[in-house]
Amino acid sequence: MKPRPRTQLPFVWPDPPFNIVLVEPDIPQNTGNIARLCAATSTTLHLIEPLGFQLTDKAVKRAGLDYWDAVDITRHASFKTFLQSKIVHRKSKMLLFSTSGTKNYTEADYHPGDCLVFGSESKGLPLDLLEAHPDDVYNIPIQLGSVRSLNLANAASIVLYEALRQINMSRKNSRS
Repeated sequence: MKPRPRTQLPFVWPDPPFNIVLVEPDIPQNTGNIARLCAATSTTLHLIEPLGFQLTDKAVKRAGLDYWDAVDITRHASFKTFLQSKIVHRKSKMLLFSTSGTKNYTEADYHPGDCLVFGSESKGLPLDLLEAHPDDVYNIPIQLGSVRSLNLANAASIVLYEALRQINMSRKNSRS
């Protein structure tokens, strides 16, 4: 059987790359899907412990398929140790995503190297973190009467591709 053709679209990837930060994720399949997203976009994945699973779990490996070697992944013992890491001390900023955010995720001003922070599937982001950064909390519009929230992997994909879209649009506009 002849392989299906694939096309590499022209796209400018951010340098430094974006960072997806998962705070205490619970569901291995979501983390595996996000790892695959990170591999596809050269995004760094940060996992804040405790995790609700082992990275050796079959479900995580299966969801990430054979892309794990392409993922730049860092584990942090706590959110405090993440905040003390070199990544946060660069010029990058933290953008938090929560159903309690009052600003639309499309209103965020994304820059290469930013940290896109998501909470666990069962608890979301800790309230003290949201209260400490009220100007940096964004939301993805959903009909709250129908669901509590979006799937974590879907939310991370939506936000990351909006950030990538903005970076590419700003570069196109600067060339015009």
